[in-house]
Amino acid sequence: MFEDFFIERLTSLRNQKNVSAREMSLALGQNDSYINRIENRLTFPSMQVFFYICEYFQITPQEFFDENNPAPGKINQITKEAKKLDDFQLDTVMTVIKGLQHKTK
Repeated sequence: MFEDFFIERLTSLRNQKNVSAREMSLALGQNDSYINRIENRLTFPSMQVFFYICEYFQITPQEFFDENNPAPGKINQITKEAKKLDDFQLDTVMTVIKGLQHKTK
């Protein structure tokens, strides 16, 4: 169960970042098939490599395992940009978010 979640999450985050398994493997300093082997259940990363994976996605380990946050990297980017806004702009963004939520229900 844990391995299934891990692999699904890794694949999802990699696809969100729009990188191939090979590109990610090389960016992590591993051989070119490393991520592919994880996704095919042939190996599992060490704790150290897991931290590198989180760093690669610019998320925390907690965010990696947060099932209620399907796109932690994007949420972090939105939060970073939102910190630059004034109160009126934040109210506008909140109105847009609430409007989008109503459309998806």
